[in-house]
Amino acid sequence: MRRRNSYVAAISLLVFSFGVLYWPVLVKLVHDWATDDNYSHGFFIVPLAAFFAWEQRKALADLPRRPSWMGVPVIVGSIGVLLAGLLGAELFLSRISIVGVVAGAILFLLGWRHLQRLAFPLAFLLLMIPIPAIIFNRIAFPLQLLASQAGEVVLQAFHIPVLREGNVMTLANTSLEVAEACSGIRSLVSLLTLGIVYGYFFDRRNLFRVLLAATTIPVAIFTNALRVAGTGIAAHYYGASAAEGFFHEFSGLIVFAAALALLALVAKLAQLVWPQSSRGAEPASVPI
Repeated sequence: MRRRNSYVAAISLLVFSFGVLYWPVLVKLVHDWATDDNYSHGFFIVPLAAFFAWEQRKALADLPRRPSWMGVPVIVGSIGVLLAGLLGAELFLSRISIVGVVAGAILFLLGWRHLQRLAFPLAFLLLMIPIPAIIFNRIAFPLQLLASQAGEVVLQAFHIPVLREGNVMTLANTSLEVAEACSGIRSLVSLLTLGIVYGYFFDRRNLFRVLLAATTIPVAIFTNALRVAGTGIAAHYYGASAAEGFFHEFSGLIVFAAALALLALVAKLAQLVWPQSSRGAEPASVPI
């Protein structure tokens, strides 16, 4: 009884300390989810990670509790990363330290085997953290160029005159700029998240899950290139209004739905080619 009370007291202290330390960081993080369409999926990450951890409850209950003092340097180091992020006004550092503190707390209270079992839910939490601007821009601009190049090729295949300069395509009656929002990085991040979730629920094999998550990258790039090309064709026949406003936003939804359908089709075909073995597959609760 005394030991259980000590665990409850330790957990309560850690939760309170976590709230005091990270309240401003969490408020700004939620604000970014609400205002930045690139990371609106962040609202779903924590509930899903909690569900993945909850699914491990039986396996976790069977594991012996072997608290490790190694959790202390992990927590202290993560708090150091938090302070570095706050002092340097670097949001990514202060946010990624959240995962480090949680991992250190699990290690300190429960031990290495519990941390290993919860590795996938913890790693999944990283998807809630926006990519640093310097990395985001290095990814977004090549994607803009790739989408505009693909659009140019498709338009020429339809015998539509087009002149491309960088990420700007000039048609006979209008010019189209493949802006950052149209680079495909938004659908790439969201599709990657959905690919991981899809693989978790529909296949037991860890390698299959990793390959399916990797497949989301070419699928997102391919479907976004089709969207740019389709926008160019519509603008050629119906004017610039076809590339703006409601039609532009609606086409984004249609293309994302097509990307999801294509990802599901790839997963289904892969399962037919590489079926699961009921004897050799891992249990569904095993994390990646």
